[in-house]
Amino acid sequence: MAETDRETIRKSTLEGLNAAARKGNHGGRPPVTTDDMLHTVLRRRVTGESVEDIRPDLYIPTGKRQGKNPSLASIYRALADHERRQRHPEAVDQARDDFAALQMNA
Repeated sequence: MAETDRETIRKSTLEGLNAAARKGNHGGRPPVTTDDMLHTVLRRRVTGESVEDIRPDLYIPTGKRQGKNPSLASIYRALADHERRQRHPEAVDQARDDFAALQMNA
């Protein structure tokens, strides 16, 4: 009986997450790094500066940590995401198309 209840809860949770995704709501915290921050980091890294040297000049524009510096992990994560997008642009385009199709059906 407990297994049946657990499966019912699991299905309901997945349905709720799918319904939220169709509306454009995705779980998790919003990213701390902005496109402007990423552009600044990329531009300054070309000149040979390290992320540790760049970090004190970056400020979080909104949210709970507004006005503070992003963590090194956040910056490195944004750089990795950017590199992934550059390496596989067709995957990014496909994801955008899929998302647009979901929005049309919602």
